[in-house]
Amino acid sequence: MKNTPPPFVGFGLGLRTCYFEEILDTEPNVDWFEIISENYFVSGGKPWHYLSQIKERYPIVMHGVSMSIGSTSDVNFDYLAKLKKTIERVQPLWVSDHLCFSSLGEFNSHDLLPMPYTEESLDHLSQRLSIVQDYLQRPLILENVSSYLTYEVSEMSEWAFLAELHKRTQCQFLLDINNIYVSARNHDFAPQEFIDAIPESAIAQIHLAGHSDFGSHIIDTHDQPICDEVWQLFEQFAKARMPVNTMIERDDNFPSFKEIMAELEQARGLAPASWSKHEYA
Repeated sequence: MKNTPPPFVGFGLGLRTCYFEEILDTEPNVDWFEIISENYFVSGGKPWHYLSQIKERYPIVMHGVSMSIGSTSDVNFDYLAKLKKTIERVQPLWVSDHLCFSSLGEFNSHDLLPMPYTEESLDHLSQRLSIVQDYLQRPLILENVSSYLTYEVSEMSEWAFLAELHKRTQCQFLLDINNIYVSARNHDFAPQEFIDAIPESAIAQIHLAGHSDFGSHIIDTHDQPICDEVWQLFEQFAKARMPVNTMIERDDNFPSFKEIMAELEQARGLAPASWSKHEYA
C-alpha cells in the first residue's frame, strides 16, 4: 500500500450536529469537514440527511475512534466491513483513526490507551496496519493519543516509536498538537522535541483542540478553547514545515459557530502565506 501525504486542502472543522443548520445556511469559509466515522455506520437518519447536503459543497474526511488497531485480539472484520461501506458512500479525501488500543477480547475500555513503545509493538502494529489497509484498499492515517501513564517496558520515546513506524511502513500521521502538549505536561518532556522528531513526509493532518487543566495534570477533554501554548506550538510548526491540512476539533461544551470559526481564522492567521495555496480541485 503506497502511503504518501494527501494534497494540502487547507483548514477544516470537525462536523458536529449542533452546527449542521448553520453550515448549510451560511456556507462558511471552511475548506473541508471531518466526520466521526462511527456516527455514519447507520444507513440513514439525521447525520446522513445533513451530510449528504454538506458533502455536495465541501470535501469530507473521516476520523474513527474505535478501530483499536493496537489490540492483540483478532482483527475485527465486522467493524472494518462497516467502515469500508461508509468510506464507499462518503468518498472521503482520507481516513484516519488512533494509534492505540481500546479493546481486548470482550473488554472495551471506552478509552484510547497508548501502546507500550517496544520493538514488539512496532512489529505488531506494522502487521495490523498492513491487514487493515489491504482490506480497506486505501491508506490509514494514525493519530497520536494523549496519555496519562507510561509503561516500564517501553524501550523508546513515543516520538522515536512513531518515527520508526513511519520508516518501516511509510504510514502517515495525524499529528494532534494538543495531545502532544497534554502528554508533555503529564510526563514532563519537551513537546517541541516530539514535534521535531516526526519527519515532514510522515505528517498528513493536524488537530488543534483544547483540554482541561487540573494543575498537577491535564486531561484531553476537547471541550475548551485552544490554549496559548498549543497555539505557539502550531505557529512554530507552521513556520518550519510545508503546508499540512489543519483542523479545529471540539467534542463537547460547544461554543457558538462564530467562536469556533474565530479559532479556525486564528489558525489561518498563524500559518505562512504559502499555506493558503490549495492543490485540491
